[in-house]
Amino acid sequence: MPLAANGAGVRFLAPIDAGGHRHGVDLVRLPRPTLFRRLATFAGLLAKLLRPGAAVYHFQDPQLLPVGLLLKLVLRKRVIYDAYEDFPSMAAQKRRIPRFLRPLAARSMAALENLAARRFDGIMTADPFTLRRFAHTGPSRKLVFYNFPNLDFFPPLKPGTKRFDVVYRGGLSERAGTPLLLSAIEMLAASARQVRVLLIGYFDSPAAETAIRGRIRLLGLEPLVEIRGRIDHEDMAAALSESRIGVSPLLPVPKFLLNIPVKIFEYWACGLPVVATDLPPIRPFVRSGDAAFLVPPTNAAELAQVIAWLLDHPQAAARMGAKGRELVEKRFNNSAEVRKLGRFVTLIARDGVRTLC
Repeated sequence: MPLAANGAGVRFLAPIDAGGHRHGVDLVRLPRPTLFRRLATFAGLLAKLLRPGAAVYHFQDPQLLPVGLLLKLVLRKRVIYDAYEDFPSMAAQKRRIPRFLRPLAARSMAALENLAARRFDGIMTADPFTLRRFAHTGPSRKLVFYNFPNLDFFPPLKPGTKRFDVVYRGGLSERAGTPLLLSAIEMLAASARQVRVLLIGYFDSPAAETAIRGRIRLLGLEPLVEIRGRIDHEDMAAALSESRIGVSPLLPVPKFLLNIPVKIFEYWACGLPVVATDLPPIRPFVRSGDAAFLVPPTNAAELAQVIAWLLDHPQAAARMGAKGRELVEKRFNNSAEVRKLGRFVTLIARDGVRTLC
């Protein structure tokens, strides 16, 4: 969207519900690929990519790396790969892959990404930790694009009703700390603290959803917990603002030891104080007690204690939330990142950006 606002022609191709033109971007709907239709889907995608063509092709899905390599090695197009997550570590933990095949899947993903770094024109990541794997690989240009909030979607704060005490947004799973958060809420309930919780996000699998909903019932938290599922990004600020505290209870698994939790900056953009587990990617952005408290990973009792303290000290919580909003307005928003991306794409396009796919 910001590239389009700065004059670039942008086409976005994805398995979305509808095409059209939105926020200056041409949306092109693709069919959702299945295992048996994947090759046909890739062929259709390639046809849409080449008609009418673009100065730069930007991929965000590692499953499309073969298409990117075809565009680069055979058709000699300019290609960027956006490794916005640590996909090899995700493959190593993906439950849909048989356990004995996960190490092979992780190594294969890493090898494919290294090939992309050697052959593509540009490699992007969302954090410096992930970029380390590519920093000295191949001649491709490298860019860290921090996924800070777009203030167009997080406007200045307005007073509103606080229906919830705590909000979490993101994946709902054991590795994301959902059971840890539920244990903390159960501890508070046992001490006569009825803490209302809003969970916004997606489950890893139907089995994960069954397990988490079952845990909520087992702990007697059904009256206190609302699961809202995925919501549109345009609605995120309003949803987060219904709560008093934003939490990020992520566990120290390989993915979260590398990737910066974007949710923390979105909480701050909504003026919420934050309680997060103390993991390396977020430490450079947080001075504990300023706009966020960091708690030891896996420690439900300390998570519960800090949540209770913030609820008992609303003025201090409000000061922390205001400080977080100030940080986002001054530093942790995407305006500087968009300028970096514009220069990056223009250099790769060489003769200026005409269209970005």
